[in-house]
Amino acid sequence: MKRLSLRTKSIYGLLIVSAILIGFSAFQFYSAKTLQLKQGAHIVLLGNNLGSRMMNYDHFETEMHLRYPDSQLFIRNMCDGGDTPGFRPHASRFSPWAFPGAEKFQTELATPSESEGHFESPDQWLTRLKPDVIIAFFGYNESFQGPAGLANYKAELDAFARHTLNQKYNGTAAPQLALVSPIAFEDLSALYDLPNGKKENVNLALYAKAMKEVADKNNLLFVDAFTPSQKWYQESQEPLTIDGFQLNNEGYKRLGVLLADQVFGKVPAKAEANRKLVYDAVIEKDWMWHNDFKIPNGVHVYGRRYNPFGPDNYPAEIEKIRQMTANRDTAVWLAASKGQKMDLEAADARTRPLPEVKTNFNPQKNGSLTYLYGQDALSKLKVPEGYKIELFASEQEFPNLAKPMQMSFDNKGRLWVACMPSYPHYKPGDPKPDDKIIILEDTNNDGKADKETVFADKLHLPLGFEIAPEGVYVSQGTNLKLFVDTNGDDRADKSEILLSGFDDHDTHHNSHAFTTDPSGAIYSGEGVFLHTNVETPYGPVRATNGGFYRYAPQLKKLERTAQLAIPNPWGIAFDDWGQPFFAETSSPDFRWMLPGSVLPRYGESTHKSKQLIEDAHRVRPTSGVEFVSSRHFPDEIQGDYMINNTIGFLGTKMHTLEDEGTGYKSRHRMDLIVSDDRNFRPVDMEFAPDGSLYVIDWHNILIGHMQHNARDPLRDHMHGRVYRITYPSRPLVQPAKVAGASIDELLDNLKLPEYRTRYRTRRELRGRDANEVLAKLNTWVAKLDKNDPRYEHHLLEGLWVSWGLNKVDQNLLRQLLKAKDYRARAAAVQVVRYTGHQVPDQANLLMQAARDDNSRVRLMAIVAASWIGPEKGLPILAEAAKKPLDDWMVHAHEAAVVHLKGEPVKKEKEIATTSNLKGEELALHTLGKQLFAKEGYCITCHQPDGKGLAASGFPPLSGTKWVLGDEERLIKIVLKGLMGPIEVNGKTYPGQVPMTPYGGLMNDREVAAVLTYVRNAFGNQAPAVYPEKVKKVRATVESKKDFYTPEQLLKEHPMEKDVSSR
Repeated sequence: MKRLSLRTKSIYGLLIVSAILIGFSAFQFYSAKTLQLKQGAHIVLLGNNLGSRMMNYDHFETEMHLRYPDSQLFIRNMCDGGDTPGFRPHASRFSPWAFPGAEKFQTELATPSESEGHFESPDQWLTRLKPDVIIAFFGYNESFQGPAGLANYKAELDAFARHTLNQKYNGTAAPQLALVSPIAFEDLSALYDLPNGKKENVNLALYAKAMKEVADKNNLLFVDAFTPSQKWYQESQEPLTIDGFQLNNEGYKRLGVLLADQVFGKVPAKAEANRKLVYDAVIEKDWMWHNDFKIPNGVHVYGRRYNPFGPDNYPAEIEKIRQMTANRDTAVWLAASKGQKMDLEAADARTRPLPEVKTNFNPQKNGSLTYLYGQDALSKLKVPEGYKIELFASEQEFPNLAKPMQMSFDNKGRLWVACMPSYPHYKPGDPKPDDKIIILEDTNNDGKADKETVFADKLHLPLGFEIAPEGVYVSQGTNLKLFVDTNGDDRADKSEILLSGFDDHDTHHNSHAFTTDPSGAIYSGEGVFLHTNVETPYGPVRATNGGFYRYAPQLKKLERTAQLAIPNPWGIAFDDWGQPFFAETSSPDFRWMLPGSVLPRYGESTHKSKQLIEDAHRVRPTSGVEFVSSRHFPDEIQGDYMINNTIGFLGTKMHTLEDEGTGYKSRHRMDLIVSDDRNFRPVDMEFAPDGSLYVIDWHNILIGHMQHNARDPLRDHMHGRVYRITYPSRPLVQPAKVAGASIDELLDNLKLPEYRTRYRTRRELRGRDANEVLAKLNTWVAKLDKNDPRYEHHLLEGLWVSWGLNKVDQNLLRQLLKAKDYRARAAAVQVVRYTGHQVPDQANLLMQAARDDNSRVRLMAIVAASWIGPEKGLPILAEAAKKPLDDWMVHAHEAAVVHLKGEPVKKEKEIATTSNLKGEELALHTLGKQLFAKEGYCITCHQPDGKGLAASGFPPLSGTKWVLGDEERLIKIVLKGLMGPIEVNGKTYPGQVPMTPYGGLMNDREVAAVLTYVRNAFGNQAPAVYPEKVKKVRATVESKKDFYTPEQLLKEHPMEKDVSSR
């Protein structure tokens, strides 16, 4: 019956689209014109997500091999989410343009995005792949520009066609080119809260028609996928897409046949009996090809982390991957032509061996390689008086607990852990990755895990996951996937790729650290260097460098909720009132996310507002944030936040958080965990249902990405621990019943003090019948004690429940917009921001909030206004500007205004650095300042002010003889790196994590420039360093393969008693 209703709702949309297509003769299902196919033909697919997603459901290539089983077809898929004819960005390529002149068709996308590396251009890839036939999928992303963008799209597509036809990629002739239209948008609005496709299909039809016109103009084959797909939707009893525009497996079966028919003509499948065998072989080949064209962690293979260690192994790995992919071509041909399965293991064993990678870690000089276990490991962890830390689980009892990355308690009180021993990424020749999400249980309540269940395996780097009523959302490379246990055995037996196009170019920067806001929308962080392009039912979401995503499962809607100049924000937490905070990770800062969450622009970073941690306790890199919310812990620390750290200071710091004006202030409270075990790497934490705190330990000797080869043999793939912290003098919390509780019980849970109990309760309620919950919610709200100090917070919890059910309670919303507590009003405005599809007077409510007496409420209105379009948003921003804008608000307001106008924020004029240098020395100083500030270079550890981070073990550059003294000694440090204890300005730094050797990252002039800068910045004054000097020193140390130690350097260059100033 549901499908019948979907058909009925689609009729109106069909009528509109049909009107557009009158006289459009191309929209006949089959064209008389087809392309020629020769023996051994090379076929390459280009374009957007319609083609890219095909690698996971590759019925087209399967169909081709079944129809032409003896032709030994060579098929490669170069499609990627968000690609247009001319715009195809890549994080390891300086230029995003697919062909000369493509930049003139873009505006905002032409903003330089700081991509960098030697990844080949599209033409270079095509020249190597030698296509005889190119099939191009475009038009979906562009269609969201509507009629206004149509002419520009036609011009861009025409330029692509003309450029392609002028190439001889195969060495002899221009490729045969076919243009494939977008499919139609399927109306699933009766099943999900999604667009019904009417508006989308009007635009898609226009863009498909434009593609036909470009094809005719250039005498190309045009494939109409739009009209047939509409017919499929009408005929099918089940949906053929997952969200209106992304085909499911059954949909790709139909598209595969359509493409084969339309491009090469209707031909029977001669090898039909081998379909399953061929399909499996094709999927296996596509997996290996993906590890070439979209290689995870490509920043080490092609990008800015390639040097200094990448040349040692990655060229060989790429060669081996390509040999293994060729083996899989042979396996496909064998399956198609003879119905036989190839012994790939034997074939792969004959591919090239990989070079041995030797460690540059010297245990005699840099510490012990010994791993501690059990009580020996526990004894190295110190907690303050009154606290107790215990080992809950380790890899000794549970070998699958290897390299734990994220944790979460489910509604039954069980601990889920994502483990990724395949980190940093798959190595060709190894078995396929088998990372896991496991469930640990303490069945006898003795504080130690005694049962393990593997929920999901065969994963590759699950950097983030979130449990939900409908399944478990997991970050998987370029994909966001949903894993579902359909039979209740706690093992995933079904998975679906929900979104694709997330960049895993740097695997520890990829979408990670999942958590949810009060509605159940999933927040995740993403680090610098990445270029994500995700196609969604609402249009493409494009992101550059650091920031955050918000995915609302109820709407299947993704947004780039904040794009900030942050290296790698590994840690997101919401406070008691739903305000988001994050840890910057690679830098030592902790910030409130809201001011930076205005509508972003491609290639630009929004102002990230103030950092909150006091200087003496800024440490890096951090990982994992949690607010204290447990009656088991002392009263005075409730509301504090905790941050883990994994280099230098190894442990967990606790800081206060207090309201101050619009924003907040903070001070260090105490160090909750301090470790003397150099391998202790705490990466995540969460309060359990009983109020105790759990912390997971990545546990690794090596840490850092620029200091050691990604394949260094000492990178651990086996260890991992879970610790539990209690406060024994206070009773544990009686765990609230969540799973299996009645709706009345669940609503009463919302009054409990523990944030995590309410978090899990809201999650449970999102899985219950919405109408039943909302009916009982009204009764529960009516019975609340208005004299309860937490009354308005209880009301807010009720509002959040309705928001999570995607049926926001309008009365409760309006009541809270007038609450006495400004924190409740601000939280209600946040709900207004995301419920414009249900709240008809959204703009009016935001206008009222913009006039609020409280500045935090007004800031919330400013941010919200930036997301609702210029017609509605700009008047709200104008109203907000009538009241004072403090430091928390002014940058958000400025960005909101100009972004709604389609303009960038005007960059502040950089204050020139005062220097006595002149001429070439000044030029070196200027260049050095730029290089010093480059992410991953000097600034990361030594900080913008050159003072370093004493609490994290990173020494200062100001006023030290190491910088101001012997030039040759300083040059050697930069070229070869430094590791081991060092005394700087009277303080000893452990130096366990080495300084990166920059000899392979910078040329002689660049090294000279950086050293000239640091010797004449931060109050320093010393002679410039010249490239000629660097060149001379480089030649003398060329054969040195390991780090320098301070002892070695001081033996060669004794420390001066004094250094003369300039």
